[in-house]
Amino acid sequence: MQLGVTIRGSTYRFGSVKEVLAKANPPKSGDDLAAISAASAVERVAARAVLSELTLAALRAAPVVPYEEDELTRLVEDTLDEQAYAAVKDLSVGQFREWLLEDKTTGPVIRSVAAGLTPEMAAAASKLMSNLDLMVVGSKCEVVVRANNTLGLPGRLSSRVQPNHPTDDVQGILYSAREGLSYGCGDAVIGVNPATDTAESTTEILKALDQVTRKHGVPTQNCVLSHVTVQMRALDLGAPMGLMFQSLSGSEAGNKAFGISIALMDEAWDKMKRLGATRGPNVMYFETGQGSALSSAAHHGADQVTLEARCYGFARRYKPFLVNTVVGFIGPEYLENGPQITRAALEDHFMGKLLGLPMGCDACFTYHASMSQDELESLKMLLGAAGCTYLMSLPVGDDIMLNYQSSSFHDIPSVQRVLRKRPAPEFDAWLARMGIWDGDKPGERFGDPEVVG
Repeated sequence: MQLGVTIRGSTYRFGSVKEVLAKANPPKSGDDLAAISAASAVERVAARAVLSELTLAALRAAPVVPYEEDELTRLVEDTLDEQAYAAVKDLSVGQFREWLLEDKTTGPVIRSVAAGLTPEMAAAASKLMSNLDLMVVGSKCEVVVRANNTLGLPGRLSSRVQPNHPTDDVQGILYSAREGLSYGCGDAVIGVNPATDTAESTTEILKALDQVTRKHGVPTQNCVLSHVTVQMRALDLGAPMGLMFQSLSGSEAGNKAFGISIALMDEAWDKMKRLGATRGPNVMYFETGQGSALSSAAHHGADQVTLEARCYGFARRYKPFLVNTVVGFIGPEYLENGPQITRAALEDHFMGKLLGLPMGCDACFTYHASMSQDELESLKMLLGAAGCTYLMSLPVGDDIMLNYQSSSFHDIPSVQRVLRKRPAPEFDAWLARMGIWDGDKPGERFGDPEVVG
């Protein structure tokens, strides 16, 4: 395998495919922190030149974490669709990129090979793409999923209402949820990040949210983002759980830091299908983010884009309703500024969609990152244009519990109107019935939380 190239009389040689992937990556503070990034712009170009000539078969043969050491690698390898893989395996990464961008390569064509792609293949393609390339391909990849409503249809952009409260005060959570619904948000999920990670608190919040959505016939799903084992106990307590949640990492060691494994997630998925309150068939919700494995020293010397793609290789086992990259939440140690956060969001959306997942994004940043409000608003528009399945929504875009900046209740209808997109069809019809929305403009009850009081 050729892992070297000469540029302007200087020869650059790389010791492994993993090193090529890392050094071909666009600049990321996390890769700098891990001491695996390219030493110069020219070395980055050299790595990309080498990567462009590697075949997808060569990437399959060289996962960034060895088969013997990692259950996620084994999961991907042992479940790969061989027929789909055979259709693309002889393409170089450069040829694969060109194929994805061709007009004749439509969304259904891409979906036909998705099950034959490893995460490393998706990550490799992203490293040869511009931001616009990532948007073009991402917008082609329509992934339609169903729970109590339908997400991912053409011309749709959904949102999660995030009614967090620093003390899990149920009435505070409900008021925030009602406000979000009154602005036309929440068709993806009403999802609460709990301050108290107990089965009893999880159950109490889910019951309260379920009462509101049932009373007003809101076609959506509820979720409390406690640990998956806590949610399993909540199901035993009779919690009306719309979606089951868990954060994922891109390596077995990273998932151990989260307290999960494939066996545990298999058990949780089975329990949710039996005891959950959603019609389905898609009943799981996962969150990810570049840098999660590095933050727990579980990255195996691999770059954060490739490890993020491996999260998606794990997630697709469970046919989820939602997958959300919380792109700027982990902090500037991993994504330092607006350009890096923007790039990561578009990479993650592209890779997840390419691998067959219904990708959403929390376009966000922590307060010690170097990103402006204008950059964040621009990112929301880019994601919406790229076909992102859903965005976050919370009061004034400022999470009072998690202390970071995200999307506001007002942002979602603004992005939808500019891009001429609508919420999920069932939710769209409900908004019209409630007077929250009137055709293509706000209705009489828009912004009035008493409409769902």
